[in-house]
Amino acid sequence: MASSLTAQISCATHPSAPSFSGLRRTCPMLDAAVSFCNRVNPSIRLVSSSQHRSPRGVVAMAGSGKFFVGGNWKCNGTKESISKLISDLNSASLEADVDVVVSPPFVYIDHVKSSMTDRIEISGQNSWVGKGGAFTGEISVEQLKDIGCKWVILGHSERRHVIGEKDEFIGKKAAYALSEGLGVIACIGEKLEEREAGKTFDVCFQQLKAFADAVPSWDKVVVAYEPVWAIGTGKVASPQQAQEVHVAVRDWLKKNVSEEVSSKTRIIYGGSVNGGNCAELAKEEDIDGFLVGGASLKGPEFATIVNSVTSKKVAA
Repeated sequence: MASSLTAQISCATHPSAPSFSGLRRTCPMLDAAVSFCNRVNPSIRLVSSSQHRSPRGVVAMAGSGKFFVGGNWKCNGTKESISKLISDLNSASLEADVDVVVSPPFVYIDHVKSSMTDRIEISGQNSWVGKGGAFTGEISVEQLKDIGCKWVILGHSERRHVIGEKDEFIGKKAAYALSEGLGVIACIGEKLEEREAGKTFDVCFQQLKAFADAVPSWDKVVVAYEPVWAIGTGKVASPQQAQEVHVAVRDWLKKNVSEEVSSKTRIIYGGSVNGGNCAELAKEEDIDGFLVGGASLKGPEFATIVNSVTSKKVAA
């Protein structure tokens, strides 16, 4: 029987929620065996199912790129509110070792690009599957590039489940954007009923496969794991729960694309990330940054999330 919602979802004030169905669980028998082996022969060091991998270098990230924080403004803002947000971000003190991107509504991209500090790059929220033309209401990759965008968000759950975009179509959109030189923030994530049915990995892997089958290269791809049940709900996966999915995604990339892609690709988390929970989430090795929704509309709070990279820094 599926566990209750409260047992499976952790709010920001409950960071140590138990693992939910569909994901790896710790194994007490295995942990006991590991402990015994380590006592008998300390020269053979085994790792239990509950231990984290050792951090690599000064910043504990499994991905080899810089920490990445994106702000998805969605269909929000006015000229006045966006001007205030730009002012707040321009005056914010941001850690240097973070790639920072914001994604305004299309009609405000030019305003943001012309007013925002060069420290922050601009992303589109969507793009068409090919070259522009007679496609009413769409925005082309060429237009995004022309106006100064470096990135585009593709596969967001609101495009999948509200607009009805399918995996294969999203993969083709990503392939075209990459072929034209845009970076892609490739979103994946399961709905609540899929998670309760133990299908978290199946859904995420299917969505990943659609990207993998289409993209010419992973060099400019950032994967964003955003569980649909956490987007805009105030509910957030605990750091351990998010880490577990990120590990699975990285393992999938290793087995199905290449070890190099698995090592280099940044896997970021999205789903009610805010200034209060970002530091604990950032400590997890396979969480390489965030895709932020509502909190990205508040300049000081978004700066706090960007600066949560400091939580990743450990003694060398």
